[in-house]
Amino acid sequence: MKIAYVFPGQASQYAGMGKEFYQEYPEAAAIYQKADEALGFSLSRLCFEGPQEELNLTANTQPAVLTTSAACLAVLSNIGGLVPGAVAGHSLGEYTALVAAGSLVFEDAVRLVRKRGQYMQEAVPVGAGGMAAILGLSTELVAEACLQASAAGVVEAVNLNCPGQVVIAGDTAGLEAAGPLLKAAGARRVAPLPVSAPFHSSLMIPAGKRLAADLEQVTVADPQIPVVANVSADLVCTGQEVKDSLIKQVYSPVRWEECVLKMISLGVDTFIEVGPGKVLSGLIKKISRDVTILNVEDRASLEKILALTREVS
Repeated sequence: MKIAYVFPGQASQYAGMGKEFYQEYPEAAAIYQKADEALGFSLSRLCFEGPQEELNLTANTQPAVLTTSAACLAVLSNIGGLVPGAVAGHSLGEYTALVAAGSLVFEDAVRLVRKRGQYMQEAVPVGAGGMAAILGLSTELVAEACLQASAAGVVEAVNLNCPGQVVIAGDTAGLEAAGPLLKAAGARRVAPLPVSAPFHSSLMIPAGKRLAADLEQVTVADPQIPVVANVSADLVCTGQEVKDSLIKQVYSPVRWEECVLKMISLGVDTFIEVGPGKVLSGLIKKISRDVTILNVEDRASLEKILALTREVS
């Protein structure tokens, strides 16, 4: 059995996430305390109590999901018996993967994603851009429709999630022009997403430049565990490669399907989603039926992991 840990991004957050681990495991509580101190406000209370509207603000969502995922990782690391052969994260989740790999110190990561969220939100005025999930259409056909629609405005394929699920992003005019073209091409559904900015599109280049300046102030070590990066769907092996990848990631597509296939090619047969929700578990299930998929976000899901470690040992 070769295990990969995968870490979720935005849209996995919910009020109450991580609270059970915080109350039961000192190592999880320590992570939330570090986050509160690093950011200078009670992120933990926001995670546990909401309100959901405030939790959904990008500058809050990003550190909240990262912190909850890191708390789940701390608990998982303490149960013993499991050693990941690779790690990866979806968008924001890549930062948690880098913490798991020893490339980023947690406090640096939580401060970085707080700023990342602010920069991404400020790159495009609220209401001027967005994202939509396209179901039932190949990546190639989605890209072709976006190219045709780009005469009206910016619109690009930005999350290549799994077969039949691609997310597009752009300005309002581009998205409106792309909708009918995608439906004409055979899309089963064009579903606008409840986000406030066109993440991972070229409209995020200003955010990437601002993040680059912050990354220069942070020590990024060579990963101690193989990390598969979103932008290349390949391994990043040095601290400098990690920095370059994180900058590009802000304004480049998340090649998630390819990331999962890369890990499978490295021998991974068991994926554990570490953090709130099961979004990535659902995507991986559509990418491969030949792998085992588990998650850990609370006591009940942890028990399933413990059962697995007992089987292995």
